Amino acid sequence: MDVSSPAAFVNGGLIRMHVGRKVRTVLQATRSDIASVIGKSTDGYQLVAKGSPPVPLTSYVEVIGVAENENTIRAELWTNFGDTFGMLFYSI
Repeated sequence: MDVSSPAAFVNGGLIRMHVGRKVRTVLQATRSDIASVIGKSTDGYQLVAKGSPPVPLTSYVEVIGVAENENTIRAELWTNFGDTFGMLFYSI
């Protein structure tokens, strides 16, 4: 797995092209617990970010990590983007 290069911006449709590589995306959090966040990508796919999300978690969060499969990212860095966010303007 190559994680040395910069993170590729992905959405739900593009993540499968980057499995095993570093990626970044924005999710609208729909569910969360101590070890993961389930959310909607900018193009409407359901993605899972594994790791320790920030507390408190806002409605929108950027996740940077390694794509484990076509719908899961092993998160290394989380950034809260607040409770309002222009997903349409961020779409890839």
